Amino acid sequence: MPGAKSATDQKAMEVGEKEAMDEMEKKVHKYSRGQAANLGALRDKKLKGQLAAREKLYGHSAKAAAQAEKWFLPTERGYLEPEGLEKTYRFQQDSIVQEVDILSSRKAFDMILPLLGPYTIGYTTNGRYMLVGGRKGHLAMMDMLNMELIKEFQVRETVRDVAFLHNEQLFAVAQKKYAYIYDRDGKEIHCIKEHGKSLKLQFLEKHFLLASINSFGQLHYQDISTGEMVANIRTGLGRTDVMRVNPYNAVLGLGHAGGKVTMWKPTCVKPLVTMLCHHGPVTAIAFDRGGHLMATAGVDRKIKLWDLRKYEVINSYAARAESLDFSQKGLLACSNGSQVEIFRDTGSQDYKIYMKHRMVKGYQVGTVLFRPYEDILGIGHSMGLSSILVPGSGEPNFDTFVENPIETSKQRREKEVQSLLSKLQPETIMLNPNMIATVRPSRKKEKKTKKEIEDEMEDAVEAAKNTEMKKKTKGRSKASKRAKKREEEVLKAKRHLMEQYKENDGRPDKKQRVSDEVELPKALQRFAKSRQ
Repeated sequence: MPGAKSATDQKAMEVGEKEAMDEMEKKVHKYSRGQAANLGALRDKKLKGQLAAREKLYGHSAKAAAQAEKWFLPTERGYLEPEGLEKTYRFQQDSIVQEVDILSSRKAFDMILPLLGPYTIGYTTNGRYMLVGGRKGHLAMMDMLNMELIKEFQVRETVRDVAFLHNEQLFAVAQKKYAYIYDRDGKEIHCIKEHGKSLKLQFLEKHFLLASINSFGQLHYQDISTGEMVANIRTGLGRTDVMRVNPYNAVLGLGHAGGKVTMWKPTCVKPLVTMLCHHGPVTAIAFDRGGHLMATAGVDRKIKLWDLRKYEVINSYAARAESLDFSQKGLLACSNGSQVEIFRDTGSQDYKIYMKHRMVKGYQVGTVLFRPYEDILGIGHSMGLSSILVPGSGEPNFDTFVENPIETSKQRREKEVQSLLSKLQPETIMLNPNMIATVRPSRKKEKKTKKEIEDEMEDAVEAAKNTEMKKKTKGRSKASKRAKKREEEVLKAKRHLMEQYKENDGRPDKKQRVSDEVELPKALQRFAKSRQ
């Protein structure tokens, strides 16, 4: 019996090793640079050796990349997999919760708060903390990792929007008249009266800028590290509460009542881009994580996907949405009444319906927001807030140097100092951030000065004079003909430089003013104006 057991264990180990080898071969093939070159037909031994060494280097790099993926990216994202004629959008939350592990099943919940809604929500960049704001003044912060309530208080004013700042220690709230900043314990730190009656808040984490749009259509940027008001821009397009920040380049997108979407940066008083996206007011806007894909929704019952590299429509869907949001893995969530729909890219930016979730009849969904690094979608509605499971929406592997959902207080303080030291200036916000640290091409060819043209002309004349003439027979190499030929070469060298010299001279001479000192012909003297 012991011998049979050891043989079974050895066989199982061999099967496991074979599966691991097959998996590693697939990963190596993913990082390989195509099929290896056929070196047998080459006759040049030196070239053959160089190419063989290069192919060997390519193989080593592919194996190293595969091993790095195995160790540093151990978790892969997983989607709902239908069988046969099944459709993923028919799966209910109850059936999904029953199939997942215990920790994941705790993340799906419904919190019914009928008296103080509708609610809006916000997450920290690492996805650990959630901020909840009720329209009638209810504010609360929750630790979603431990499912604990950190602080809950009532401001007794209208709350329009909430937003975390650089971490969970501070958050901003757009209230009835002004925007306020509170700390983790609910203490009021600042009252920002310069922003006025703010309707929407966004925080630019790399620049430490708090951006808001108020009821008069004024866009404000304020540096929270120094308290300085960086910009106060009048958009001139009326009241709007549709605002999102592009995570790729920190450019703000605003949706307006005329169907336009404008993009702004704090160092420019005019929009960087103005796009006519809908034939009616824009109700929602969202940017993909990569920054090159934008989704817009309007009252004309259309959801459009835009390629921001060409500013063209990729796809248009007949649907209505009050809120839009992209997940870290590219899923698109949109809310319509009491229903939430999630779309998935099936290839070449062709989004198909992936999941559906219907709230209780009468609940009006106001905000949908994906939780970073988790397969969770947060929903703020008129009767409270909900959280549903969306497999494949979050990034499964996080880099602790970028975002750490399980960071300690010491790590948080260290990260805060590092982020302040590496804070970007407002001038670095632009449509194409790759232009930073590059040389700007000259827009217009600079004109040469008169002295440079004269020096260049002298050099050209000297070179033309010193050119050697070919000696020709039968009287064609006479001194007179050679001198005439040399003069033609000199004139030819000077011609284009003389044209530049005249252009550089400026405008043509103005008409000479008629004065007493200038004598006119007798026939024209009677037309001259006499000074009084």
